[in-house]
Amino acid sequence: MSNQHVYDLAVIGGGVNGCGIARDAAGRGLDVVLCEQGDLAQGTSSASTKLIHGGLRYLEHYEFLLVRKALIEREVLLRAAPHIISPLRFVLPHHKALRPAWLLRLGLFLYDHLGGREILPGTHTLDLTKGAIGAPLHDIFRKGFEYSDCWVDDARLVVLNAMDAHERGAEILVRTKCIAATRDGGLWRIVLEDVESGLNREIYAKTLINAGGPWVDKVIEDAFDADARRQVRLVRGSHIVVPRLFEHDRAYIFQNEDGRIFFAIPYEGDFTLIGTTDEDHDGGLDDVSITDDEVRYLCAAAHKYFKTAPNVEDVVWSYSGVRPLYDDGASAAQEATRDYVIKLEDDGKRAPLVNIFGGKITTYRKLAEAALSKLKHHLPRDGQGWTDNAPLPGGDFAVDGVDDLTLKIEKKYPFIHSKWAGRLVCAYGTRAWDILGNAQNTADLGEAFGATLTEAELIYLIKHEWARTADDILWRRSKLGLHLNTEEKKRLDEWMRTHRTNNQTAAE
Repeated sequence: MSNQHVYDLAVIGGGVNGCGIARDAAGRGLDVVLCEQGDLAQGTSSASTKLIHGGLRYLEHYEFLLVRKALIEREVLLRAAPHIISPLRFVLPHHKALRPAWLLRLGLFLYDHLGGREILPGTHTLDLTKGAIGAPLHDIFRKGFEYSDCWVDDARLVVLNAMDAHERGAEILVRTKCIAATRDGGLWRIVLEDVESGLNREIYAKTLINAGGPWVDKVIEDAFDADARRQVRLVRGSHIVVPRLFEHDRAYIFQNEDGRIFFAIPYEGDFTLIGTTDEDHDGGLDDVSITDDEVRYLCAAAHKYFKTAPNVEDVVWSYSGVRPLYDDGASAAQEATRDYVIKLEDDGKRAPLVNIFGGKITTYRKLAEAALSKLKHHLPRDGQGWTDNAPLPGGDFAVDGVDDLTLKIEKKYPFIHSKWAGRLVCAYGTRAWDILGNAQNTADLGEAFGATLTEAELIYLIKHEWARTADDILWRRSKLGLHLNTEEKKRLDEWMRTHRTNNQTAAE
């Protein structure tokens, strides 16, 4: 053990919370290692409604502090990642049989003023009988309200945090499972298993954070050999994707008769994203999928608002994620708190442990700060929070600079059309140039796989973003799985199997 390297901090979990913590800690000069049993963002963090938002509906549950914290974070994150986060206007039609108009106005007034809004425009009232916004809706909806939140590519948010952590010195281990963690001489002795090879290794760390998401209790029980006492409530949120239901760029937020709300959001150009559900989940965690009842529920809900609404057979893709909400005893899944709970185990004698419960994507950065604050007396550097003013990789440009960057790519690379350039900017920001390099024509970018995906982009994703499989590329580093056909996906899978090993060294 005398020659064994000792990390300042080990993090279990490669979702948004784990990667956010690793990034913050590495930026404070700490020696950090993170392990993730699958791919980055493979679980809950890639299965959200893709929103950076305050959570308008949480006001009804009197979670004012959570909403305020989230509203403030919207613009912090927008400034940090304007390539993967963008302003989005939401239309809330007034449903006379449900919440009264005065209550909606009050909620939106609070929403506008709780969070110190500077960039995003405020709420205004809409006449839905005029113009394109009300046209897709049933004629009974005559009045509405329009307000602001933000759209996010959730899986890329996770990857960019991991990239920044790595570039600041953190070791990021994907496909690596923590199978045991025990206290040993004031340190954590952690046994890691390489999921692909089956080989084990031991590492030591002064502190340990369990950010296992929905697996947080399972990590406590299996790896720590302790009683988790069921501290999380597993709630499944499911979404469907259907062909585009409307032409404009607004999203809708709808009320349903059961008290829930759901969204209809422009998605990937050609589609509309509808969700989410809130159902208690009591099944396995490794292959979570939407149920037939949830598909029918979302389609039926959409029919109550849209003149032309999707049926079950119109669904082109669906996804589900299990949210690890802290078990606060709420009677209904949609009423359980979305705020995070951070628990420190520290008796002053043994190596400390922090377990993370709950949380939402919008407040992941604040969660990271709070988690490290819990460990400040055990870490070798009393670093201060720094992430509120630091861009994520590729986000070092103006909040409204996407169009300008797109034009610059088109000018430097005239063989790249506008839609292609826009996709690269909205995924990689200023790092799009790292992919394109000195290319003079499309042939210089290597094999083309369809939907503007090229070999040059694949090599970048393998080297810098830990991509190892076709699914990593199609459903987490991008959503090109919606745009490639079966043969193109097959060819991509073959290429990844053949070329991955030769190109992955830079991210290892």
